[in-house]
Amino acid sequence: MLEAATDPKVESVLAAHPRQRTRLIPVLQEVQTALGYLPGWAILRVAQHLRMSQAEVYGAATFFSQFRLTPRGEKLVRVCRGTACHVRGGAGIRKAVEEHLGVASGESTPDMKFTYETIACIGACGLAPVMAIEGTTYGEMTAARAREVLQSARADGG
Repeated sequence: MLEAATDPKVESVLAAHPRQRTRLIPVLQEVQTALGYLPGWAILRVAQHLRMSQAEVYGAATFFSQFRLTPRGEKLVRVCRGTACHVRGGAGIRKAVEEHLGVASGESTPDMKFTYETIACIGACGLAPVMAIEGTTYGEMTAARAREVLQSARADGG
């Protein structure tokens, strides 16, 4: 069985919230902000504080896409898989990114420089196909340009 660890950042979050089940989502959000993700020991600690089962807290953490159970890389790379991007070659962009980074969607590079995700829509359909790195959107992508942008992002300290 996993043991709950203590961490000053997590304990500070918990101390700011009453021990009420209704506080689950805000507590998880704040713990994730403090740690960068939700490790198993933190889920257990939240469960203890809110007087919930570990399974209930884990269920919420895995239900909502905003929560991560693994650490995120320094830079988040997102590739759109929406209709406009798909029609204009988005699958090729995704393949180029996966090959360049050596990871699948939802994974981080071994050096933790990048985390790669696909998303339903970036919201820039007129620029399709689209890729974003840390909020900067790159439109009218090609596989070659995706590799260039990733190489540049790595060179810029990421």
